[in-house]
Amino acid sequence: MTSPDPTSAPRSGSGRGGFVFALVVLAALAVAGWYGWRAWSARDAAMRRTFAEQADALDARLDALRGEQRAQSLRMQQDEATNRVLREELIGLGQRSALIEQTVEKLADPDRHGAQALFLDETALLLATGQQRLQLAGDLDGARRAYAIAATLLERVDDPKLLDLRQTLLQERNALDALGADPRAAALRELAGFAASLPGDGAVANDRDANSPWWQRLLSRIVRVQPSNAAIATDPVDRRNARSALELELTLARAAAERRDAAAWHEALDRANAWLHRLWPDSPQRKTLEARLAALRAMPLATSNPVLGTTLQQLQALRSAR
Repeated sequence: MTSPDPTSAPRSGSGRGGFVFALVVLAALAVAGWYGWRAWSARDAAMRRTFAEQADALDARLDALRGEQRAQSLRMQQDEATNRVLREELIGLGQRSALIEQTVEKLADPDRHGAQALFLDETALLLATGQQRLQLAGDLDGARRAYAIAATLLERVDDPKLLDLRQTLLQERNALDALGADPRAAALRELAGFAASLPGDGAVANDRDANSPWWQRLLSRIVRVQPSNAAIATDPVDRRNARSALELELTLARAAAERRDAAAWHEALDRANAWLHRLWPDSPQRKTLEARLAALRAMPLATSNPVLGTTLQQLQALRSAR
């Protein structure tokens, strides 16, 4: 039997110890690496969360900045609109001030006769008023007063160019003084007299009998001869209706005269004349009524003054030329 080498046992123990030491070192390094990787992962996650929070904060800040920018843009637009309105108002005020200044200069300028221009305006207004009062209302006295006041105002204008205008106004005033009463009033008065003078049912027949020969008057008490084609109303109801129609036509004629409608006036009197033929037979009294109706139809309803309004037209043309 061989004895073991005393030098080999220690060498084997040192090899196992080195191996174990190496394993311990590797295990320590693995643990350290694992802890390091875990710490790095936690730090990376924290940094990512921090970056995400910062990004969210930046986005919120950008949204707030965008909202403020939009609000600022709206305020700037409103300010621009306000400035535009104010600028236009200032321009308008400047224009109105310039117009007022020009008007004041015209009134203060002795060459433009500002006060005389006011007199001419009042003269034109009075002439137009007088013309309308005469044409619409038939107020001849009112028209004469308006023309008299217009002549007084025109005398206060010391302009030699108005000499022809003064002469025209004088001629027009003379024509107004030469006019008589309102023809419409005369026509209405004659119409009222005609309506009041209408005879009763038997008045015309009695007049006809009075002018007939004695033998006709004698026989008329027994029998009355009348043409079969005559349109005389004999029934009392028909006569009342015909009389009412005649009075209605006279009323329509009166309304036409009030509004100076010559065509309606003529038509109403023509229809009234037809109702005369319906109510009464041919007789001297009916002929008198027909003659009065014809005279009424020929009466004018408005004044005929060819020179009326000449002064106003001449004044307007003179002011337009200036």
